[in-house]
Amino acid sequence: MKRIFLVFVPLLFLASACTEDLASLNVETKKPAAIPAPTLFSNAVKSLAGNLATASVNTNVFRFTTSQWAMAVYQDEAQYDFATRAIPNSWWNGMYRDVLADLRESARLINADPTLLPKEKANKLAILDIMEVYTFSILVNTFGNVPYTQALDATQLFPVYDDAKTVSASLLTRLNASIAKLDASAAGFTASEDVVYKGNVSKWAKFGNTLRFKLGMVLADVDGSAAKAAAEASDAGAISSAADNGLFTYLTASPNQNPIHVDIVLGGRQDYIAAKDLMDKLLGWNDPRTGLYFSTNNGGKYAGGIVGKVNTYVDFSRAGAKVVAADAPYVLADYVETEFLRAEAKERGFTVAGSAESHYNNAITASILYWGGTAAQAAAYLAQPEVAYATAAGDWKQKIGTQKWIASYNRPYETWTEVRRLDQPKITAPINAKSGFPTRLTYPNTEQTLNGKNYTAAASAIGGDVVTTKLFWDKN
Repeated sequence: MKRIFLVFVPLLFLASACTEDLASLNVETKKPAAIPAPTLFSNAVKSLAGNLATASVNTNVFRFTTSQWAMAVYQDEAQYDFATRAIPNSWWNGMYRDVLADLRESARLINADPTLLPKEKANKLAILDIMEVYTFSILVNTFGNVPYTQALDATQLFPVYDDAKTVSASLLTRLNASIAKLDASAAGFTASEDVVYKGNVSKWAKFGNTLRFKLGMVLADVDGSAAKAAAEASDAGAISSAADNGLFTYLTASPNQNPIHVDIVLGGRQDYIAAKDLMDKLLGWNDPRTGLYFSTNNGGKYAGGIVGKVNTYVDFSRAGAKVVAADAPYVLADYVETEFLRAEAKERGFTVAGSAESHYNNAITASILYWGGTAAQAAAYLAQPEVAYATAAGDWKQKIGTQKWIASYNRPYETWTEVRRLDQPKITAPINAKSGFPTRLTYPNTEQTLNGKNYTAAASAIGGDVVTTKLFWDKN
């Protein structure tokens, strides 16, 4: 009996140990119980930059839409077929799920953190709100009416779509408040947490002012007073040099490489080429950015392909080394666009310092310098009668719009917005286009099936869920 007992005790102990070990397998030791607020902020900005930078035909096709790139083989997206690959779904989900949800959760955690000093908390919340406004502005200026007041609310499974004009006004109101809350004497996110300005709150104020300036000017043709107020409130505090540029800087190592590098270089893609519209302008005006924007073809020459037409890859220029570099930054806001905004504001009669011509010259010079050109090259370029503000063809919209289209290369969504807004330059329709020039994206097909009632109301309110429906601010 004694021997049996001695055997039984170890067995009980072993059974007990096995039970404890099995229970421990349910503990996720590598998954944090909660994601820190700064990490959510950084991830949101990375997701936003990734959506805006990528050349994936599943998400971002605006380089083709604005005739800056063409395709060698597959022409669906270049011909305005946005449905086959469900591009609106990817764009919509990327902004709501990957960007806004993280920004909103980061703000919730910061609000609930009792350890933060009041001014530090205010700075962090203001920066988060500026980025939320930035992202909502992309959605409303892509689709029109969108879920806003009920968006990101877990209790609202079927969010209503808010009127786009009302949302735009709300975004400007929010920007006014958030810019006013920024206090450069106090801390914000740390240098390691802030992937744009490395903790510099004063530069976030400049970023916010440039964003307010831009969103105000989007309304200029439908609400001149709102545009004037935004421009005049923002001018002095907006980005004033390249040192203030808001950049998301990628790294040379995976998984933080520029998505264009991942898609084209690592993916071995041989179908993205320069478009004829842009290449003709670059070559016709001896633009010093030509060899910085693009490489030569296999014959050592610069050439652009026709959008929507099958093009032999080796015969045409491709994205240049600076564009496809692993660590190439994405521009979220910069001095170039701010100076073009100032030039436009002067032409519209708003009270902004300087002259339209000086701001135009500053913008073009800054663009050439950013891409690696020299001041002498910029001066020579601006001296050409076709480029000089006093002698370039057309009215101010054509002059500014054309040069902004060239300078905003590799910022495809921004380029598309400015082409829609200023109606310059005139984009050559792609071969076998499926529609007229797209002035919006259609709503995701998932919205039709999952939020049908609100989708139907929104589509009716904007004038029809088609790509050629003009948004409320697109009046030209």
